This record gives sequence, C-alpha cells and structure tokens, in this order.
Amino acid sequence: MSAAHVLIVEDDGWLAEQYQRVLEKAGYETVVALNALAAIDAADDQKPDVILLDVLLTGSTAFALMNELQSYTDTGDIPIILCTNLAADLSIDKLKPYGVKKILDKATMSVDDIVAAVRSVTL
Repeated sequence: MSAAHVLIVEDDGWLAEQYQRVLEKAGYETVVALNALAAIDAADDQKPDVILLDVLLTGSTAFALMNELQSYTDTGDIPIILCTNLAADLSIDKLKPYGVKKILDKATMSVDDIVAAVRSVTL
C-alpha cells in the first residue's frame, strides 16, 4: 500500500514546512500550497487523500476553498482537517457538509496531533 497523500494548505511558509516535515517523517507524501488558488490546482493534479487546511489564508478563506472543492465530484469527497487559531469559534457539525472531519487548534495542538488527525481520516 502506498503512503497517503496530504495536501497542506497554509500561507505561513515556516509553519507549512513544519507540518510537511512531521507528516513526511510519519510516512506521508505531502504537497504544500501557500494559497487557495494553488490548493485548487494541487487538489486537481494530485487528488490528495486528505487536506490539512488553515482557515485564514492570504487572499481567500478556507470556506471559499472548501466550497470550491465541494462543487466538483473529483475533489468533493476529500476529507479536510482544519488547522486554525479560530478552532473555538467553529462547529464541526456545521462544517461536516464541506468534508471537515477534524478541527485542530493551532494554539494548543502538538505535532503528534497533526499525525494522529491525518491517520484517523486516512484509515
């Protein structure tokens, strides 16, 4: 079985690199998109198994991106893990229709939480 493919959508390059390093160390293949447009292209090209998504993106929001992904049959079923400082303000129940499976709080999460969240939606 090949490694699960994770699309990391994070506009903070340093943070994206940290997520990428941790996930690759855990055996995942990763691609980083620094904005929503790059994320749409990467999702189309790569068909990731899961998307790790920051909510506040430069030039767009995760909500616009999730809406776009949901409008296509080939990307609408990709599970999404939100990774955000706004976790306390978000409801997983309201976001499930967009494919959101988990919400991680950037302020309190550890690197192990990222790996565990990805593992839980790619099994």
